[in-house]
Amino acid sequence: MKINHLFTFILLFAFICCNAQKKVFDIGIEAQIYPTGYIPGFYAEKSFSQRDLGTVRFGYQIIDHRDQGKHDSEKGSGYGGTLGYKHYFKKYFVGPSLSLRTDFWANKLDWTTNLEAGGEIKGKTDILVLQPTLEFGWAFAIGDNFALTPTVAYGFEKNIKTKGEPTGEGAIMLAGLKAAYRIW
Repeated sequence: MKINHLFTFILLFAFICCNAQKKVFDIGIEAQIYPTGYIPGFYAEKSFSQRDLGTVRFGYQIIDHRDQGKHDSEKGSGYGGTLGYKHYFKKYFVGPSLSLRTDFWANKLDWTTNLEAGGEIKGKTDILVLQPTLEFGWAFAIGDNFALTPTVAYGFEKNIKTKGEPTGEGAIMLAGLKAAYRIW
């Protein structure tokens, strides 16, 4: 009989502890801008503790490197996605957070190089870009089921596969805004 009471107590304690772990699933839209482009996208974040979440994003990158790349003009776009980890410094997914994110982008760029002799060379380049970033955000709860999060991120773009002439890559700083519907 004592074993049944102990077993019941352990089950009740485990149930209370599991339900005390407030968890969340965010589904939302995100926009990031940077000096040579912008990235609109859709994202989902799933918590696995009271402060930690996994992130997935699918987006579209619009690029205009102007003369900041390897050519005098580099314009293009591409689809990509993000995998990431986010940690909130406060419980229950509000306030400051820090994220480690890794993006992969399959971009197509049209470029132009103006020659000193007066002519120009044009071409196309397909690139696969690896873009790891460190992102700081501040989540504001709007009622129980909505959140708005402004963000800033810093990282770098590395062209890991290039078909055509090399194009711009290097350090990147992004500013963003996320709007999410929260499912508790």
